[in-house]
Amino acid sequence: MSLTVIIPTYNGGCLWKESAKAISTQLMNIDQIKVIDSSSKDDTREVAKSFGFDVYVIDQKDFDHGGTRSIALEGVATDLVVFLTQDALLNSNDAISKLIAIFDEADDIVCAYGRQLPHIDANPLAQHARYNSYKEQGYVTGLDDHFPMGFRKAFISNSFAAYRTDFLRSIGAFPKHLILGEDAYVAAKALSAGKRVAYVAESHVLHSHNYSTFEEFKRYFDIGVFHTTQSWMVKQLGGVEGEGVKFALDQIKYVIKQNKYPWVFKSIFASLAKYLGYKLGKKHKILGPKISRKLSMYKSYWNRV
Repeated sequence: MSLTVIIPTYNGGCLWKESAKAISTQLMNIDQIKVIDSSSKDDTREVAKSFGFDVYVIDQKDFDHGGTRSIALEGVATDLVVFLTQDALLNSNDAISKLIAIFDEADDIVCAYGRQLPHIDANPLAQHARYNSYKEQGYVTGLDDHFPMGFRKAFISNSFAAYRTDFLRSIGAFPKHLILGEDAYVAAKALSAGKRVAYVAESHVLHSHNYSTFEEFKRYFDIGVFHTTQSWMVKQLGGVEGEGVKFALDQIKYVIKQNKYPWVFKSIFASLAKYLGYKLGKKHKILGPKISRKLSMYKSYWNRV
């Protein structure tokens, strides 16, 4: 099947140079590699061009998680499209071919994502976040399947995900003006349409973030906003209550097992920050755009509220 790879970029730095090289050395034939750059102030565009990627430039203020990816989809004539982020490092030269091979198994598989492993510099909390969310066992799931359960069924990440292009277009591609979660939105639409979503565990990228406690707060504030504005997903797939407690307890067990005892307290504070951020995010209409913008990680979202 024919394939296009799309990567939004902004000030990619040294990691982007590694990521671009890893993309360029994939063994499979990639018909086009499109970079959508939000007016980087470093050499991000020059790096992309040095590897032969097609580069398109937009204003930084115009970047939108869903809308920008949908714009990038325009003109794509391939069967499949793979989305990456600039900080996701393909972990082998067959990572993309392993990911898209799942589409050969059944026509109703329309979305797939690969396994994310922590970067070398990932702290214990970032390590746990990846090992907890991206297990060793892959799966293919539909709306009526028992695993995974609830909202987790729509889990997917555009840091490394593939879609059937015709399906993406059939639902209007990624929605504009979501604070985040454009990938989960599409997965939920796929499930609602009787299609299936796949997790391809044997296809790896290195991708993680060493978030501070306040960054975790802001990120979960945005997740709370997303879940509130897209309440249809929660109603159809099920809620997320209780998942945070399981994650928090598992994280403490992980850092203790790694003999990283000082991180136990950091883990507790991070979990409390996530909980508070999520709850406040669900109340963003009461808080109003001005306060919400201060509490949010993706501040540009509030410029258009």
